[in-house]
Amino acid sequence: MTPRPHRAHLPEERTESTAPLPPPELTEAECRRCGTYIAGLDGRYACGVCGWVNDHSEGHRRLPRADEDPDRPAKGRRRPKQLPGPPPEPMPEAAPEPAPEPSPGP
Repeated sequence: MTPRPHRAHLPEERTESTAPLPPPELTEAECRRCGTYIAGLDGRYACGVCGWVNDHSEGHRRLPRADEDPDRPAKGRRRPKQLPGPPPEPMPEAAPEPAPEPSPGP
């Protein structure tokens, strides 16, 4: 597979749009390190065999900004703090084994 040519980094226009983002495209390629056949989204890959990851700038489309995230809380609201889970229960201590009984003598 030939590497994708890099373009000069141009400042992207920031338009305030409420239109939903198009869904990501499933893309496939070979891992550049080990050759495993891998799949990714919009040309961004991570190999589960050897751990290779391509740079995010090699993707086919720009990544969405935080304000384009549909799950982002409204302005002025913060996500609620996560409460700590219940404390771990103490491990039950094993009862000491009884000492062997002495055998009766002759």
